[in-house]
Amino acid sequence: MINGKVSHWWEQAGTPPQRDGLPGDVEADVAIVGAGYTGLWTAYSLARLQPDLRIVVVEERHAGFGASGRNGGWMSSSITGGRSQYIRSHGRDTVERFQALMNGAIDEIIEVTKRERIDADIVKSGALRVARSPAQLGRMRASAREAATWKSTDLEILDGPAVRERIDIPDAVGGTWSPHFARVSPVKLALGLATACERAGVTIYEGTRVTAIEPGRLRTAHGTVSAEFVVRATEGFTARMPRLHRRWLPMNSSMIVTEPLSPATWESIGWQQRELLGDFAHVYFYAQRTADDRIAIGGRGVPYRYGSRVDSDGTTQAATAATLRRMLHRLLPAAGDAEIAHLWSGVLGVPRDWAASVGLDRRTGMAWAGGYVGTGVTAANLAGRTLADLILDRDSELVTMPWVGHLARNWEPEPLRWFATTALYAAYGIADRTESGGRATTSPIARIADVVTGRH
Repeated sequence: MINGKVSHWWEQAGTPPQRDGLPGDVEADVAIVGAGYTGLWTAYSLARLQPDLRIVVVEERHAGFGASGRNGGWMSSSITGGRSQYIRSHGRDTVERFQALMNGAIDEIIEVTKRERIDADIVKSGALRVARSPAQLGRMRASAREAATWKSTDLEILDGPAVRERIDIPDAVGGTWSPHFARVSPVKLALGLATACERAGVTIYEGTRVTAIEPGRLRTAHGTVSAEFVVRATEGFTARMPRLHRRWLPMNSSMIVTEPLSPATWESIGWQQRELLGDFAHVYFYAQRTADDRIAIGGRGVPYRYGSRVDSDGTTQAATAATLRRMLHRLLPAAGDAEIAHLWSGVLGVPRDWAASVGLDRRTGMAWAGGYVGTGVTAANLAGRTLADLILDRDSELVTMPWVGHLARNWEPEPLRWFATTALYAAYGIADRTESGGRATTSPIARIADVVTGRH
């Protein structure tokens, strides 16, 4: 089993030669920190709208090194933190439009991949979320009732036999299916998008760490990029920036991927539509059937490292691999004997209120987007297009959405941050075990943890 080396997706695709680093002081119209999805979609959108812009992207390692090349390959239409949080501040009609825009962002990504000839193994197969205990079934029904009050959710409710007809999950007691999700090979998307940006005239400098983000400039050991607009697109790595270490918590998420499974095994499992797969646990999993017929499945593992530390190459504790293997075996016993080919981790950005944000301070020219809490494969596309409209001062529907200008308070200082995060995820684990043991309703331990974390 390979451990680390960034991710299976990168091991499979092969890391391309690194682009040149920043050659010295450079002037641009827009300078972007981070060549992940947010930075690349922002650059691509700006270049498409105004081709004569001088756009520079600066990346410490290589395009797609962070969460964009390590995620579970879920193109999700979910609004980070949920729809209801915005009703009081922006009204239901605006939130309805926000959800429709998130749905449409998946189609926008697919359209770009066609236009730019990016083969990213995209299948718009929807997402199946499974209830595997009475308590999960109660949360599933409550979630379905809430979704039914919105025009653009299009959720289908399934009973246990209907779930098992799609995918043979022995303990499934119910589920929901949404059409507004798609599977993707995340690295193939990142690689193709970076190349598309360069074709559009964007300059990407790799191997260049930004040491300071300031109004009008990015400072690096190789030189300074001066620009009217500076975009911070650093997601989970934001905690490494001076004065920003408490802005977003870098949450760790871990994954394993199996060897390719045999046709006979797939005949037993089903999963012929290649839906994305998740559940209603508090410490939930996310999974996909890959283009080459493996199972990729992920979960939180060790959710947080003291001092908001982030890893360099995805190396992950062996205990996490064992946990994910047990999860796979319980979920899909027919795949329980499959060899694990690769184990890795990455960080995602978590704001204190679990709500993503996009913004531009026009006075200073400083812009940002992120805090997606795992929805970034799709949300980064919408965020990038929104940032482009903000920078170009376009009066579009995108700039009126609730996440524009949204700011959460900072996370608590250490050691409170570590104690709280570790204790809360332990509480969620206890709640899941209690519910799996037969508890009919959501554990009160989980309800308390939801209030403390801000997820309620």
